[in-house]
Amino acid sequence: MASYVLVHGAWHGGWCWGHVAPLLRAQGHVVVTPDLPGHGDDPAPANAQTLDTYVQRICGTVGTLGGEVILVGHSLGGLVISAVAEALPERLRRLVYVTAFLPRDGDSLVRICSVDPDNPLNTASVRTPDGQCVTVDPERLPEIFYADCPAEDLAFARTRLGPEPLGVMFQAVHVTAERFGRVPRAYIHCSRDVALPLFVQEQMVAASPCGTVLTLPTGHSPFFAAPEALAEQLRALT
Repeated sequence: MASYVLVHGAWHGGWCWGHVAPLLRAQGHVVVTPDLPGHGDDPAPANAQTLDTYVQRICGTVGTLGGEVILVGHSLGGLVISAVAEALPERLRRLVYVTAFLPRDGDSLVRICSVDPDNPLNTASVRTPDGQCVTVDPERLPEIFYADCPAEDLAFARTRLGPEPLGVMFQAVHVTAERFGRVPRAYIHCSRDVALPLFVQEQMVAASPCGTVLTLPTGHSPFFAAPEALAEQLRALT
């Protein structure tokens, strides 16, 4: 059996894995779904967070588990798991990117997104009053994140999404072949994704090849749209 740490993306929390985690646990796996600082039920102020505080949280989570860990990142969570791999390569069995940002050394979320200037998130993002974070226009959520998701999951997400620090999006990730590069990688493409389009996903994998590449015919939120299929693909990567 395997130990999984499932890392959520921007604006979300560990709650987004609520359908997937029980499916993996039912197969006997250990599954942890931490909130990144300032997200979900974590009380820290979002505007005080950096990519470093996210990485520290996940490194600490990995440290509570025995043996090697399969680290799964969704969306922005891909940057986090990449940095954790640089810090703790000896503790990781595999990195799994679920329609996630897969950086080269020096990449940031903003740098990667620059190849897609027409992305609808550019017009749907709303600055918080302090100017330090962004939220997503609630009216645009279905088209960008949840077009193929059940209505009850969309309604739940509306109540839980929070602000994302701009600083995290601009912060570069530093990875090396000697540390990050020694951890096996897999990528799960989501072919109907609007927030992180397939062509961007494919460009990242071409630049940083993964040993296994799988595909789900969903939008940006396969944990709601196809939890059983996503859990099955994650089980296959043990």
